[in-house]
Order: sequence, then structure tokens, then C-alpha cells
Amino acid sequence: MTAIRVLLADDQELIRRGLRRMLEIEDGIEVAGEAADGEEALRVAAECLPDVALVDARMPRMDGVELIRRLSAGHLGVAAIVLSTFDEDDYIFGALRGGAVGYLLKDCTPEELVDAIRRASRGETVLASPVAERLVAELRRAPAAPRALPHQERLSARESEVARLIAAGATNREIAARLRITEGTAKNHVSSLLRKYGIPDRTRLALHLRDTDPLTP
Repeated sequence: MTAIRVLLADDQELIRRGLRRMLEIEDGIEVAGEAADGEEALRVAAECLPDVALVDARMPRMDGVELIRRLSAGHLGVAAIVLSTFDEDDYIFGALRGGAVGYLLKDCTPEELVDAIRRASRGETVLASPVAERLVAELRRAPAAPRALPHQERLSARESEVARLIAAGATNREIAARLRITEGTAKNHVSSLLRKYGIPDRTRLALHLRDTDPLTP
């Protein structure tokens, strides 16, 4: 099995060293690179091509939110998780809008962090409970207007099945098991649904599908 390659981006060397030691003892995970600021992280990411990046929200020269935007815009295929002591709305919503797949706080347990890395590498969203609660509250306060699907972008029968499972909160692995397809195929269907609905991330898509009827022809 190919190891999950992780980039550590944090301006505190002590934090990076501790994370490296923790991750190096985990089967199937390797630390591919380190960076002390956002600009260095961009360069290192282009060189080592990590699968997952653990990104601090506050760093010199370029903060974590801007780094995540640049990683997403560069199409490097990096699943970025913010790992921070800060849980302000600007950081949370900025990172998620910029393309982060997760937001964890530094008081999480080693087991929670390792699980988040594995899930992020499979295309899943990982949010600390306080962050998830604030995100849901924000989305409920200001719901986006539902976007009707263009005629030429009606859902296929398989996409309709995947949409129902996303609305129910299923992960890619659970979707694959229920529909007897590979996780890669499930991930492709999720990406297609995000594109068709014009919604940037899986969490918003699930909420949208719960509040609307996406399967009406």
C-alpha cells in the first residue's frame, strides 16, 4: 500500500518536530516535507507532491488561509487540513472557502489527527466538533439560494443514488460499499455533483441536498 505523504506547515519548529515524531510511527503515513511559513510551504509542496497538508492558520509571509487558496489554485491535488489553536470565523470560513477539506484544533488527540489524515486522503471532510457546529449555524443563518440544474446537466441514475447517500451523511467508503463501486468511483461521482450544483465543498452540498429536492427531473 502506498504511504500517505504529509506536508507539515507550521512556523513553530517544536510543533513540526512533535508532529513528525508522532506520524513517523504510524503505518502508511510518511512526512514528505516541512515548511515554516506559507511561501516555503508552496515551494515544498510543488517539490514533494504531498497527499495531505497540515497547515497552521497563522504563519509569517503567507498565512494558512492564503496558502490553501494557492494550493487549490495550483491544482496540486493536496488535501489541506488546518491544524490551529485559533477558531475564529475568519480563519474557519476563509480556509473552507479556499479549499480546505478539514479544520482541527491543536487540542485534538493523536488518534483524531491520524484518523483525519487518513480520511482526508480519501477525499472526506474532517472538522472538529466546535468547528462543524459553527459552520452549520452559519449556513442556517444565511442559506444560499438553491441552484437549479441546467437541463443538460441532469443527474444520472447513479449520481441520484450518490446524492441521496451524501444527504444522509455517508462517506465515500460507505457510498462505495452501499453501491458496490470503488472509492475512487464514488469520489468521482461526488466531484461531478459538486460541479453540477456549483457548490464548492461536500459539507455545503450535503446541507443543500437535505434542504432541496435535487432529484426532481
